[in-house]
Amino acid sequence: MMSYKTPEFIHRYACNPILDASRVPFPSVQTYNAGFTKFQGKYVMVFRNDYNRTRETFNTAELRINLGFATSEDGLHWEVAPEPCWQIHSDEIRHVYDPRLTVIDGRCYLCFAMDTMHGVRGGVAVTEDFSKFEILSLSAPDNRNMVLFPEKIGGYYMRLERPMPVYGRSPDRKESFDIYSSISPDLRFWGGTKLLLGAENMPSCNSKIGPGAPPVRTPAGWLALTHLVNKVPEELPAWHPDWHKVYCAGAMLLDLEDPTRILGIAPTPVLVPEAPYETEGFRGHVVFPGGAILEESGELKIYYGAADTYEAVATCDVNDLIRFIMQK
Repeated sequence: MMSYKTPEFIHRYACNPILDASRVPFPSVQTYNAGFTKFQGKYVMVFRNDYNRTRETFNTAELRINLGFATSEDGLHWEVAPEPCWQIHSDEIRHVYDPRLTVIDGRCYLCFAMDTMHGVRGGVAVTEDFSKFEILSLSAPDNRNMVLFPEKIGGYYMRLERPMPVYGRSPDRKESFDIYSSISPDLRFWGGTKLLLGAENMPSCNSKIGPGAPPVRTPAGWLALTHLVNKVPEELPAWHPDWHKVYCAGAMLLDLEDPTRILGIAPTPVLVPEAPYETEGFRGHVVFPGGAILEESGELKIYYGAADTYEAVATCDVNDLIRFIMQK
């Protein structure tokens, strides 16, 4: 098993998980990998809701996913809307999932993954009220884990993303996926794609990496939380059969004017699965950061999916995290 530990300056919320299936007023088995932001005076969450399979039916039930919506006054206690806010299922589209939220110029944008009969597509949508979503763009397969920067940079919108190439990769690195950046003049047409960070250059990682929470502006640079994966020889507790992966949260700092320039990368993970709700569930030993909110006090709320089953939150002083990233 990995020997990494969560740094002492990161504090899990004592009442975690902040969301589980028992608190959802419609069919639910797993609630995780949510997006978070502040919008129109409230904390808002859009969460992934898996609702038709259990430990006993994992290998036989077809996966069904919808997205749920919740609001909060303090970012800790959440009220879930009575019905799912978005679901797509058709002959071609299986579902949308893993939302990430970013407010740009007063409008709320949602990045998402879409499973189709012909591969995984990453998308960008916009919503005014979290009941209707206009899809602005969809990538070619296979691409996902997209997150938007909250402002234009150099006159362009910008996102981080994680393509999933297999053909052409060496046999021993077939799942060593990397983080790229792309730009857009209008959030619809994307190009200028560049490699930002190869998985082999992420410390404390022996498999794939990808974006986590949308980047947060700080005086020191763009704070970008990531996910990083380690494959381990032992089988881990999970509903998922033959599970051998540990997901941790990583962090890096990007230049404010040119986010394709990395200023620093955390030398070890900033959040490691250690609590029971992180180590036991659909996929054990998984934390996946999906949202980060920087308060005026300097407190950073880090929202993350736990064990692909729950949603949780941890906090820290953002300056402590920046120092941790930039240590030599």
